[in-house]
Amino acid sequence: MKIAFSPCPNDTFIFYAWVHGLIPGAPELDVTYADIDVTNYLATRPDGPDVLKVSCAALPWVLRDYALLPCGGALGKGCGPLILTKEAVEPEFLAGKRVAVPSDRSTAYLLFRLWVSRHVPQGVGEIRVMPFHRIMPAVQAGEVDAGLVIHEARFTYPSYGLHMLVDLGEWWERDTGLPIPLGAIIARRHLDREAIAGWIRASVRHAWTHPEEPMEYVLRHAQEMDAEVAKAHINLYVNEFSANLGRDGYGAIRTLLTRAAEEGLVPSWDASSLEE
Repeated sequence: MKIAFSPCPNDTFIFYAWVHGLIPGAPELDVTYADIDVTNYLATRPDGPDVLKVSCAALPWVLRDYALLPCGGALGKGCGPLILTKEAVEPEFLAGKRVAVPSDRSTAYLLFRLWVSRHVPQGVGEIRVMPFHRIMPAVQAGEVDAGLVIHEARFTYPSYGLHMLVDLGEWWERDTGLPIPLGAIIARRHLDREAIAGWIRASVRHAWTHPEEPMEYVLRHAQEMDAEVAKAHINLYVNEFSANLGRDGYGAIRTLLTRAAEEGLVPSWDASSLEE
């Protein structure tokens, strides 16, 4: 079975047991490790993998061919993307400025655009898509005026001498009372999605039961990250929503995509295609 997910610690932690043949009855995986911006577009190709990790924001483009699985993704509270700048500034600083983002089909980007529509009515300037691990150095070097960062950057941005303009996760949670729908696992609609979800849940449970076992694999694929940062990343992003989206998880995804469609940020989509 072909699968694509990121080299980030939450993904490698979740899929460790399945990748290493530790889940009885699960097929062998042919793994592609790729940045989320790559997997978002892989899912739009006719020859895309059987199973992928994508941004929740990318779902309107792919739900015709893929189905959302109820586990394995990244949702939560206190784990949202940040807007970083070189100096401490106010929101209006962003008017007309260059902003680096990890993907233009990411939840982080949708949250950013929804926040900008309320707080920077003049609008930002140039949007530059770049791999997330390059964003903080680009802000530090002055290549861009601000950066939208995700994942372990929450813990490491002070080491670059950067300032947090806004925590978009905190803003989203105050505004909606829902978790932040960051990443989702999708599978081709012709596949046995119930079986795949079962194998993913078994892989999550194995990692939770043996948390040190996946760490060599996790750190081998993590980018510029020590063990403690990787563990903090896992503790934040691998949570109850990783095992089961539940009502709040599905509600968060619906709310994000409905608001984004109303702003013209994603195509119109059929909410019933989420198949809760």
